[in-house]
Amino acid sequence: MGKDSKPKDAKGKDAKGKGKQAAGSSGGDDGGGKGGKGKGGKSADGLGTCTYVKARHVLCEKQGKINEAYKKLQDGWLDNGDKVPPAEFAKVAQEYSECPSGKKGGDLGWFPRGKMAGPFQEVAFNTPVGACSAPFKSTHGYHFILCEGRKN
Repeated sequence: MGKDSKPKDAKGKDAKGKGKQAAGSSGGDDGGGKGGKGKGGKSADGLGTCTYVKARHVLCEKQGKINEAYKKLQDGWLDNGDKVPPAEFAKVAQEYSECPSGKKGGDLGWFPRGKMAGPFQEVAFNTPVGACSAPFKSTHGYHFILCEGRKN
């Protein structure tokens, strides 16, 4: 985990030690930020340093199906630069997701760092709040994620 986390910061901040201990030692640094600066979406808001993420996802076994679901969000929201409302994401999840969480609109609730498998955790903890990730592959199939919140 340590090897993976150090180059992740987009601005090249000291992700070695601070990334893991930001919550305990300097939680007030960026953790309380509401994204105040217009460009704060990259990593200035502590994307890689939070302890918990609240997310929804869509899971499909086939890449073609996940692309079709993602296109539905692109056509309605993402192409316009809009954020996808959780209720709209939930409709797509209910229609396309093959995960049991699809019945709940893809809602995974709050989960801690270390609970989800590799690429899923990576994407979930690095997607800005309110943003939808691009489709990606994991050991379970193809996903995309809507990040709804983060906390320490």
